[in-house]
Amino acid sequence: MLKNLASIVPLACLFSATALSRAQATPAATGHGGFQTGGGVTLARPDYGGANIEGMSGFADFDFASHIGAEADVHYIALNTPTDLAENTYLLGPRVLTTHGRFTSYAKLLAGIGSLVVQESADNAGRRGGAYFAFAFGGGLDIQVTRHLVVRVIDGEYQRWPTLGNGLSPLVVTAGVAYKFR
Repeated sequence: MLKNLASIVPLACLFSATALSRAQATPAATGHGGFQTGGGVTLARPDYGGANIEGMSGFADFDFASHIGAEADVHYIALNTPTDLAENTYLLGPRVLTTHGRFTSYAKLLAGIGSLVVQESADNAGRRGGAYFAFAFGGGLDIQVTRHLVVRVIDGEYQRWPTLGNGLSPLVVTAGVAYKFR
């Protein structure tokens, strides 16, 4: 019994000493505190009329932990509006993400203000513009191209503006680029 104990104790000390020696490097790419900001082109399919509307977007993402972050985005969808109605949104909310090498996929839930802008009142008799509560859920895919350059391949949002009449529910898709701060 004493002979077995004499051989087990040095082995246990050896294994515990490796944990205390801190010979392993700490992970370099944990993703904590990541911040990126960028912009892109936007296409929206409003639920009125048959034509898409086009514009641009700006966004900022801050990742608190490796899988949890926040996103703020502004959609200015007023550049090409065949029905002379523009839809601008200012949204903020949480996002969850997962990273596989250079690829980051994410899902988000945002809330804020949607602004309906009547650009030509003669073409839109009876329609009123204004600011309304809006929320959106969606997701997308980013690709890390270089240390600081990120390509936002696609970002999709299903928006809902419940306080505008019977509600407005456009689909908004954005593609763009971002600068990642390190």
